[in-house]
Amino acid sequence: MNKQELVEVVAKECKVSKACGEAAVNAVLNGIKSGVKKSKEVRLIGFGTFSVRTRKARKGRNPQTGAVINIKASKAVKFTAGQDFKNIVNK
Repeated sequence: MNKQELVEVVAKECKVSKACGEAAVNAVLNGIKSGVKKSKEVRLIGFGTFSVRTRKARKGRNPQTGAVINIKASKAVKFTAGQDFKNIVNK
């Protein structure tokens, strides 16, 4: 499912236009983005948790030359599925 298909599902479920459905989807996504950036975690009970994970600096290898390279520390978004979501997927 892509974003447009999600918009259609939201619009149909809420009995609103696709434009209103798209606004709702965008509002939720923007809320998650700003919540993760601000507080480092967004917890949606029954669905899952979005959080920031810090990766340490490390050494890696260039696969073409085999040379050792330094990889900088970085941050990544992590999603952990909630129990209800896991149960739906595993049925």
